[in-house]
Amino acid sequence: MSTGPLNPSDADNQDETGRIFRDARNRLNKAIQYYPISPDVEEQLKYPKSSLAVSVVVRMDNGSRRAFKGFRVRYDDSRGPSKGGIRYHQNVSLDEVMALAFWMTFKCAVVGVPYGGAKGGICVDTKELSKKELERLSRTYIDMIADMIGPDIDIPAPDMYTNEMVMGWMADQYNRIKRGKYPGVITGKPLSLGGSLGRTDATGRGGVYVLRRLEEHLQLVPEKATVALQGFGNVGFYCAQLLHEAGYKIVAISNSEGAIYDPDGIDPGPLKAWEQQNKEILMGGPTNGKAQAISNEELLKLPVDVLVPAALENQITTRNAHEIQARIILELANGPVTTAADAILEERKILVIPDILANAGGVTVSYFEWVQNQTGFYWELEEVHDKLKKIMEKASINVWNTMTEHGCDMRTAAYIEALKKLTEAIEAHGTRYYFNVP
Repeated sequence: MSTGPLNPSDADNQDETGRIFRDARNRLNKAIQYYPISPDVEEQLKYPKSSLAVSVVVRMDNGSRRAFKGFRVRYDDSRGPSKGGIRYHQNVSLDEVMALAFWMTFKCAVVGVPYGGAKGGICVDTKELSKKELERLSRTYIDMIADMIGPDIDIPAPDMYTNEMVMGWMADQYNRIKRGKYPGVITGKPLSLGGSLGRTDATGRGGVYVLRRLEEHLQLVPEKATVALQGFGNVGFYCAQLLHEAGYKIVAISNSEGAIYDPDGIDPGPLKAWEQQNKEILMGGPTNGKAQAISNEELLKLPVDVLVPAALENQITTRNAHEIQARIILELANGPVTTAADAILEERKILVIPDILANAGGVTVSYFEWVQNQTGFYWELEEVHDKLKKIMEKASINVWNTMTEHGCDMRTAAYIEALKKLTEAIEAHGTRYYFNVP
């Protein structure tokens, strides 16, 4: 492939431009060593199908105009319309969005959801905007990308610093532009606007379903297992809450303002309520009395059974991979471990449950929402949970069995599982071998 494999020892030191996307592509290169694919499939997956960069110009509350960089990338739609969230963050870049769209392509394939991968984002710090400015930003972004999305083309969803309110604004703006009602154009909407029950906790819940299905293989006993979570947003909180209810001891939690550690365990529910009332400050909240403030970096190095990175990408690199003491890493963030760090963790026999499997619960329930929107028939919460559990558990065992069969790490096994489905879809249109048969 034209962006051939990097030397893993050098991967963390690449020039920043394009680094995240190159790092993502390296995972595919490794999987191809175990599961060779045809040149046709390589060519199809080499570049994004389409990439759009826009200037989102917004009238601010003080009367001034301000321009924000926005992006939408559709990586592949061989298996169905592309699907992917929209994130608002000050570090959003085209490179990051390309990598996220790439990951979404494989994430949808690994769990068998009939979608391709896409992603979008705006480079903005939402804490600097009023609610009115946030609404204008969201609607203007849809004005700029409306021709690129649609319920049968590309279906956005919430991501970092976007939520159901933002999705509701975006869906409404698309309906205004197209002069109709298209509830399936965007998922993650409020229930009253066609959202699905079970969408809010889907990513965290899906990760818990994966971990619990693999408990026997991982030799995990919930009542004896400790967990540290980096990230206490929507994904991190629901994962923490569900693991706590299952008997796991949550000993450390962090958010953008800091981290706390309590060896006696933390109840995520009361702590979340405290955080919301105290401007995201965790220290001083309800714990078992032995809580101490630690740094995010210290949290990553705690001697726990399960480490859950549920924040940003590139949190575990060559700089700290040698110091990770967790036995298992459950990736609920996208790309929290770099390729070079992967090699170190594998050598140290630390098992990584990869993002394209572990956090696929969000896109799976987004798919459920889209199906319900398209049919006009809506499901009860129990049905959503049952369907999600069935899909996540099946994918988990498939990936585990593939890992055992090929003797590879679990991330590579997940890419192999995804490649099988992508290859089938791409080759169903014919390959060079078909067209050149005498």
